[in-house]
Amino acid sequence: MDNPHGRVVSLVDSADGVHAVVAVEITSACPRCAAGKGCGAGIFAPASGDRHVEASIRPGLAIAVDDIVEISLAPDNVLRAAAIVYGLPMLGAVIGASLAYTVGFGDAAAAVTALLGLAAGLAVGRWRLGQAHCLRRFVPTVERVH
Repeated sequence: MDNPHGRVVSLVDSADGVHAVVAVEITSACPRCAAGKGCGAGIFAPASGDRHVEASIRPGLAIAVDDIVEISLAPDNVLRAAAIVYGLPMLGAVIGASLAYTVGFGDAAAAVTALLGLAAGLAVGRWRLGQAHCLRRFVPTVERVH
């Protein structure tokens, strides 16, 4: 995935320092998504328009409102986010179905417990992403000014 570019809308003071609010055009954020070959993370997002993202600023980088910037998320954080968003629901579904088969329930019960495990995984992932210390890890960084 290419790093998205956007326009700095405003600069915000926070406890962690100055952050930039960047307007990123949704359609240009990921070329694979624009071609319909992406991971599916934005399936419920609008097809076009701007999304405002609060990003930390790399030390030593001077930016101003209306600058065009490139933002990125550390690759290990992308992997962690994917594990929470996709991995926990899948793990819940597999555990649910496995328990049903281990106990000796039939296929219908295994399907129901897999769906219940999927829902539980979604709930745990949503809870995990809602925690402040987790969200701080997934804040993108302004890498450079164009």
